[in-house]
Amino acid sequence: MKIGRHRIFKKQWRKLPVSAQVKFGERLTLLITNEFDQILNNHKLSPPFEGYRSINITGDYRLVYKRINKNTYYLRAIGTHHQLYGT
Repeated sequence: MKIGRHRIFKKQWRKLPVSAQVKFGERLTLLITNEFDQILNNHKLSPPFEGYRSINITGDYRLVYKRINKNTYYLRAIGTHHQLYGT
């Protein structure tokens, strides 16, 4: 499995609390094994993230990603709902 990371994702990742980083690892594993597990609340996004999808990491933290092909994911952004979407 290949995981690409946008530079913004890398910057946001460094600022995450350790607890959110640990939960991210668990959710990424679940995403890879079962992309549409109900726990993830996987859904399409509209602009400015059109073409991307979002999953829940914790109650408030979200991951914005795109599946490039069967073996490749591209991680675009991670943060709270408010940080990512402004609402």
